[in-house]
Amino acid sequence: MKNILLLLISILALSACTSGGSDDVFQISDPAKQLETAAGNEFKIVIAANVTTGYHWELVEELDETIVQFVSREYRADEPVMPGSGGADVWTFKAVSAGETTIQLGYYPPSANESAEQEVVFTLLVK
Repeated sequence: MKNILLLLISILALSACTSGGSDDVFQISDPAKQLETAAGNEFKIVIAANVTTGYHWELVEELDETIVQFVSREYRADEPVMPGSGGADVWTFKAVSAGETTIQLGYYPPSANESAEQEVVFTLLVK
């Protein structure tokens, strides 16, 4: 329950972020809403993050690569960029073929031996 509350606070506190010098605006993705796309399309999952704390998002479960493949991930800091300020991780995936799967992300503390303090699951439908 604590993890869900932290996620909701993060989503509310960071409703959008911009990249430095770019007009790109990213809305935080809602894990309660199913993602839908067509095979062959790339799509993004945007999730609140703060790399200055050492915490980081990672895939918890391997992807079903017959349906979806990981393309890239980049961190977009909030403006103005200041020590301790947050931002968002922008995960890019490619829908490979029709089907339904999940993408599970965990928010891990700086220590490599720790388990995820928070997890979110996105449901994906590829048509």
